[in-house]
Amino acid sequence: MNAAHAAVVAFLGLLTWLAVLYAGGSLLSTAGARVSARLAAAHGWLARGLRPNALRLAWAVSVAATAGSLYFSNAAGFTPCSLCWYQRIAMYPLTVVLGAALLGGGRVRWYAGPLAAAGGLLSLYHLGVQRLPALDAGTCAPEAPCTLVWVQEFGFMTIPFMALAAFGAILVSLFVWDRPAPDLSS
Repeated sequence: MNAAHAAVVAFLGLLTWLAVLYAGGSLLSTAGARVSARLAAAHGWLARGLRPNALRLAWAVSVAATAGSLYFSNAAGFTPCSLCWYQRIAMYPLTVVLGAALLGGGRVRWYAGPLAAAGGLLSLYHLGVQRLPALDAGTCAPEAPCTLVWVQEFGFMTIPFMALAAFGAILVSLFVWDRPAPDLSS
């Protein structure tokens, strides 16, 4: 692996960590706000910063994930397997749909959400196939096996893991932050 490739993979790994922290922290904050007044105050602080930018964050994640997948196949020369292609089919339209929503101001969660959820489930299955090849239900071709691990950043972060983190961050943006604030007074 040359230095430029290593730098791109490390950068994508960092973006993946940020997506995991964003999605996980958002979900913990939302759950904690329902349990404790102090956590509700912290959640309110997060919400004031994230709610107005949720759609922008979702779009930025989709753009970064799309660019990353194009880098892996076109610049790094990795041949996408069938499951990678299905995940791309879910991610690439998100870039367009979320971008159009930014321009038009529409609420897109019921269009983008199912794409992100399907992509996330495919990523989760792909992770399983990489770890336990017996899970492969015959979806992958021998010339591009789904069990092949092209990247393993930080010892565990594979391309399907990166995709799962991106889909998760998009879902959190759409369903946790891109909606009116809940009434937590009761």
